[in-house]
Amino acid sequence: MSDVAERAGVSIKTVSNVINGYPYIRAETRERVETAIGALGYQVNLTARNLRQGRTGMIGLAVPELSLPYFAELADSVIQAAERVGLTVLIEQTGAVRERELAVLAGSRRAMTDGLLFSPLAILRDDLEPLLGAHPVVLLGERIFDASADHVTMANVEAAEAATAHLLGRGRRRVAAVGAHSGEVVGSAALRLQGWERAVRAAGLEPDPALVAEAGLWHRATGADAMRRLLDEGVEVDGVFAMNDALALGVLHVLHERRIRVPEDVAVIGFDDIDESAYVAPTLSTIAPGREQIARTAVDLLAQRIEHGPAAGPFRRVVADFTVVERESSAPHPG
Repeated sequence: MSDVAERAGVSIKTVSNVINGYPYIRAETRERVETAIGALGYQVNLTARNLRQGRTGMIGLAVPELSLPYFAELADSVIQAAERVGLTVLIEQTGAVRERELAVLAGSRRAMTDGLLFSPLAILRDDLEPLLGAHPVVLLGERIFDASADHVTMANVEAAEAATAHLLGRGRRRVAAVGAHSGEVVGSAALRLQGWERAVRAAGLEPDPALVAEAGLWHRATGADAMRRLLDEGVEVDGVFAMNDALALGVLHVLHERRIRVPEDVAVIGFDDIDESAYVAPTLSTIAPGREQIARTAVDLLAQRIEHGPAAGPFRRVVADFTVVERESSAPHPG
């Protein structure tokens, strides 16, 4: 910077003001400084700047499992959103293990980042609350509500209701819900099951427990296993709401395996709108839960907390918009 100042015939402070976009610089002075920067190939040392500011320029993203397509695509969206505000993302996978989730919040790696985007599955609010306050954190997902942190989530109940209503609107009357978690009160599975029940009742039907198929981790294999159980138990099904797209892909596989036509015999809709859903055969109807909006909003909220302090101002809860994406797997019945 000293070399640039000498070449441009200005002070080091003036060079700093030009680099940082200070508006009250004469055009002639700004041009001289920018010409000197170009001639000398000067670049700002971001590491030194961050150290002076007590920051690393990095944020953490902690998710349960990157092998799940939704979290992999969310990570990609977060990276793009962070790049727009000059931040780098360090990704950690917790495996939905309580000890790993606590380590993300309180471990030594926390000092490497300026803030954390955190999607917990194993810990409870009582675990989380004592660890908040000293470090900016934005929560993602549905495991913990009403904590002392900003929270960005999706409209699970409403979106699941819309997905189920979409199939019921196609004349289906035996719509299974695949992906339930027995005994779960808080979490994506419980909320999406609640949406399924609301849509069924709104259609003048009574939710049939036989149509609720449990699945542990929401993978293709567990979706396939759940669909096989329904069919092997002789449950009459003419529609399937799968609680994520990975489950839905497993459902489609089994229906094809059993020579059950989709959508003629069984219509299927998933949740997440992962990239793969548009390229299977038949293409998969799904819920687009606002992934880009979630990533952009979460990064912006975290950047504000980093700038102004983790407890500056009220904590916010943002629910992303969703869309029902209609594709071949729920096309209107030919009849």
